[in-house]
Amino acid sequence: MNLTGIISISGKSGLYKVVGQGKNTIIVEAMDSGKRFPTYASHKISALDDISVYTYEDDVPLKDVYEKLAELEGYKETISHKEKPEELVKKLDDFLPDWDEDRVYMSDIKKLFQWYNLLVKNEVIQPEAKEEEKKEKEEKPKAAASKKKPAAKAKPAAKTGEAKKKAAPKKAPAKKKED
Repeated sequence: MNLTGIISISGKSGLYKVVGQGKNTIIVEAMDSGKRFPTYASHKISALDDISVYTYEDDVPLKDVYEKLAELEGYKETISHKEKPEELVKKLDDFLPDWDEDRVYMSDIKKLFQWYNLLVKNEVIQPEAKEEEKKEKEEKPKAAASKKKPAAKAKPAAKTGEAKKKAAPKKAPAKKKED
């Protein structure tokens, strides 16, 4: 699972892929609609790579949390973020039993499940075998494009005296010394 280049924008629902960069902007693409638009420095942007979930012992990176949930769910979608709060908490307890109930708010839990389902739908979260197949498919067209056509074989020169004269390199004229 690779969460690099996937961000959350404060004030906007959903997740976004970074697709480009302008002079003072970042161009993003909405993962749910595919719509592209610029974001500015005034927007609060959080990369999913940098997000962690508080536990009583240590902070767990979001990638690790999603891997645990994906294994529990068989790499399929889980319950909706619109379920009752008790259901969401119960589900969170199933795969992350030591989460810190004082520092992880219900809004965070809802985002956790909403983002997970969105990432599964967009095939970001998938079993390792499928990820390897996807990488191989992406690499094959690149490898085929980088292969050069073999150079055409040179035709053998004719064995006549005139052909030998044409093929022989010309000598550069000698420079005259000036006194």
